[in-house]
This record gives sequence, C-alpha cells and structure tokens, in this order.
Amino acid sequence: MNIAIFYFSGTGNTRMVARKYCESFTANGNLCTLFELPLKRQIDITEFDLVGFGYPIHSFNAPQIVLQFAKTLPKRKIKKIETPKRAFIFKSSGEPVKMSRVSSLKLTDILKKRGLYVANEYQYVMPYNMIFRHTDHQAYVMWETAKKLIPLDCAEILKGTERREEKMPLGRFLAWVLRIEHGGAHIIGAGYKATDECIGCGMCANNCPADNIKMKDGKPNFGNKCLICARCSFNCPKDCIKIGLLNGWRVHGAYSFKDGDPNEKNGHENYCKKAYARYFRQAEERISAAQTGSKNNDN
Repeated sequence: MNIAIFYFSGTGNTRMVARKYCESFTANGNLCTLFELPLKRQIDITEFDLVGFGYPIHSFNAPQIVLQFAKTLPKRKIKKIETPKRAFIFKSSGEPVKMSRVSSLKLTDILKKRGLYVANEYQYVMPYNMIFRHTDHQAYVMWETAKKLIPLDCAEILKGTERREEKMPLGRFLAWVLRIEHGGAHIIGAGYKATDECIGCGMCANNCPADNIKMKDGKPNFGNKCLICARCSFNCPKDCIKIGLLNGWRVHGAYSFKDGDPNEKNGHENYCKKAYARYFRQAEERISAAQTGSKNNDN
C-alpha cells in the first residue's frame, strides 16, 4: 500500500508521532511518505492508497495551516459505485480532555468534499509547549505510551477496522466559536518581541512555518501571519522571545524524552488529573490486550 502522511508540527511533538506512524507502516511492508506543512511543492494525492493528516490541537481545533492545506486539495464528488479514498487523522495534545475530540470535525468536513473518507482518528498526549512545562518523567511516559499505541493504531488502519472518537454534545458549535483563535493568533503574534538578550541568530525567522518573522537590523520583526505555534520562543537559544498576551504560558526548550525523577513536581499535579488517569488507563488496557493476544497467537 502506498501511504502519504501530511502533518504540521509546531515544536516537534507531532513530527515525532508522524515519523513513528511512517516507521510502523513501513515495518508492515508498506510504502509511506511524510510531507510536512507547509509544503514546498504540490502533491497529487491520487497516487496514494491511503492518506493521513496529523496536527497539534490548537484551541480544540486543527491549526489554520492544516485547514488551509486541506482546502487546496481538489474537490471530487464520489459516485455511488465508487469507494472514497480512505483517510485517517492523528492529533497530539497536552491534555486528553474529551473536548479535544471535536478538533477534527472541520477538517473531516473539508476532506469529505475532496472525496476522502476519514475512517480512523487517534489522539496522543504529548508534553506542552505552552501553558506549563511537564516534568521529564511525565514527558517520557507520554512518549513511551504513544510509541506503544501507534503500531496498534497503524495495524488497525491497515486491517480496515474503523475507529472514530465520540464527540461531545454541542462540540461542533464550541469548536466553531474557538476557531476565533485563527484570527486572534495574527493579532497576538504581532505583539511578539525579542529582548535585548537576542543575538540575532535568525533561527526564529528561518524556522517560522508561516514566514511571519523577518530579520531587520539584526533583530526579529513579527508580522500578522502568526499561528502561535510557539516554535520561535520554544526553540530560541537565548529564551528571549516574549509572546505577547501568552507570555505567562511560555515554555522554553526541547524535552529530552529521557526518564526523570517520578517524584519531581511542576506545580500542576491536579491539572486535568482525571483526564490523564483515564487516558493512561485506557492506553494500558489496549496495550495489554494486544500483548495478551500476541502471546495467545504464539501458543
């Protein structure tokens, strides 16, 4: 099977997930190609048997850049005798709340008009790049859990077993309201500033996915196309980019994803506590069931 995965990643979490998907599909004898948004060239999706879309959840929606890309795909009406091309969606988020499930609704609607049928969708908890910093141990557990779940999900997709998340009541309306972030991001991003600690390296400008940052007199200047993906501030080598109204939520520096002290505190131990417990419990149940099934087959 020839598989394409289109994904957007702000600070790298979704990229890690996308690469694990590609690795798992390839291990099962498939050809898989990753395409990171924004694309550098136009891709004809008709040559692929299966198409995936990945993104970090932004305000309980897919990022604007993902929706814009989906709208560039040619519209195609499916005749009754035709089978629509299968697609799947995966998302990364810092918290596994049920509201996050509605983030795929708009994207699914757009893809449907392009003749793509979203048969599967999955969400993986990955450490925050905004709001607060997870501990090294928390980040490690999140990624280790995702690494165990993704092969199971890929196998499910390849088998043709559909899995879609149950959406909460009024979820579509709430997601529509919260898409105000797309326009608000342009306003907030224009208020980003670099402090005097800036060394003018240009990393932020070179890595901005929206081409929103221009270097002028050795300092970054921020325009009105920001996605508030936090890539610039998160990766700044001098931690000198202040992100306007969101600066109190700023998280700096990549996670190592190596295990740390399980007793380390970050001051947010009760944040979404039940949601995290539910996510890891359900993940462990799936992983254990798969391991038990594998042992039974070996016997």
